[in-house]
Amino acid sequence: MTDLTISPISGALGAEISGVDITSPLDEETIAAIRQALLDHLVIFFRDQHFEPDAYMRFARYFGTPAEYPLVPGIAGYPEITEVIKLEHERNNFGGIWHADTNYLPEPPMGTMLNALEVPPYGGDTLFANQYLAYETLSEGLRTSLDTLTIVNTSAKADVSKTREDVIRNSGNDAPVLDHVVEHPAVRTHPETGRKCLFVNVAHASHFKGWTEAESAPLLDYLFQHQVRPELTCRFRWQVGSLAFWDNRAAQHNPINDYHGYRRVMRRITLAGEKPY
Repeated sequence: MTDLTISPISGALGAEISGVDITSPLDEETIAAIRQALLDHLVIFFRDQHFEPDAYMRFARYFGTPAEYPLVPGIAGYPEITEVIKLEHERNNFGGIWHADTNYLPEPPMGTMLNALEVPPYGGDTLFANQYLAYETLSEGLRTSLDTLTIVNTSAKADVSKTREDVIRNSGNDAPVLDHVVEHPAVRTHPETGRKCLFVNVAHASHFKGWTEAESAPLLDYLFQHQVRPELTCRFRWQVGSLAFWDNRAAQHNPINDYHGYRRVMRRITLAGEKPY
């Protein structure tokens, strides 16, 4: 096995891995070590990894099944690889709010990979938040209540749908944008670790099942603020060739939109997940 070095970057989550070229084929022991690091740290980072699409797909397949993104088409010949681009003249960034990826699908992704092709000279960092800790640091009474609740998730939340619709329009796709609506538990059990984590996010959660939006808002607003407290987060500064791989089941992320006038180009792969329980 390659001599991996795993260096945590914060007390809450996140670790940088060095000593491996993930653009080349990997042996089973190295793959297992990387997967365990993902489970332990929720988001892992690599530097100086310059992928061609075939190599990117190979690396992704070590950990799951690449899935097509429902709202934005993939690059030519690789429908599972989508580009996340903000151009110099644009003011909105893609998914620029705290969220887990596509919680409005019946089976949200198990994980997401993002590889940096072009980055601004400063800014454009990404924040991540640990949703195990978000759940575990709530009071026992609130945890007990949330364990019984179901969240209605929708792709139509205005804060993110605007930027996504802009991406679709710019891609030349004139098909109508369909709203995805699905119900998931407010607290899910991670299928690999068995730990409980908070599974609501401001980008997709509309209301609790059986509650009105007005009734849901005070509790949801509290959870949205609690789950991204600074001590539950880490921050990653991108460089060309950086790759982030996060566990979408137990981590949220937020790309910071602080680099107006500069170009940022990423390529993303999401890995198919399972129905939360």
